[in-house]
Amino acid sequence: MRSDDRPDDELAASAAAGDRRCLEILLDRHADRIYAICRRVLAHHDDALDAAQEAMIAIARGINRFDGRSLFTTWLYRVATNAALDEARRRGRRPRPVEHLPEPVRIDRTDAIVDAMVIDEALAEIPPDFRAAVALRDLAGLDYAEIAEVLGIPAGTVRSRIARGRAALAERIGPQLSESGNQSPPSNAVPES
Repeated sequence: MRSDDRPDDELAASAAAGDRRCLEILLDRHADRIYAICRRVLAHHDDALDAAQEAMIAIARGINRFDGRSLFTTWLYRVATNAALDEARRRGRRPRPVEHLPEPVRIDRTDAIVDAMVIDEALAEIPPDFRAAVALRDLAGLDYAEIAEVLGIPAGTVRSRIARGRAALAERIGPQLSESGNQSPPSNAVPES
C-alpha cells in the first residue's frame, strides 16, 4: 500500500466519510502501536494479538465517532487499551494451561533482551489497571492528561496508578536482575516522569 503523508485527523475524517483506503492507511500506520500497547497491558503474545485485532475492528467500526477534539492517537490508545483490558477480563474467565512453553528465541540473548523479558514478566504480575497506566506513560509517552483521557479517569488517579505500578515493577524487577547478574535495572524499566 502506498503511504499517504496526510495527518491522522485528515485521514480519519476521510475514513469516517467512507474512504476505505484512508482507513487502511490509518490502521497500517498504527498497527505496531496498537499491538505494543496491548502487549504491555496483557504481557502475553497471543492475547495481545487478539486484543489488537479487536481494537482494529473497533477502530474501523467506530471511526465516525472520532470527533477530532483530541489527537487521533489519543483516541486510538483509548480503543487499544480498552480492548486489552477487555481481553484481560475475558482471559481471567477462561482456563489457562498449567505449563507454558516459552516462545522460541531466534537470536542471542543479550542483556537488553533478558532485561525486556524480565520487564514483561514483572508487568504480567501487576494489576491490569496499573499496567495500562504504566504502558501508556512509559511505552506510548503520553502525558498524565492524555492518559486520564484515554482511561477515562482523573489525572490524580493516573499519577497514583503509575506510581503504584512502577513501585510494584521495581519490587519485582530488582531481585530478578540481581539473580541474572545485572546489578542495575534497565534504563527503560521504571523511567522517571
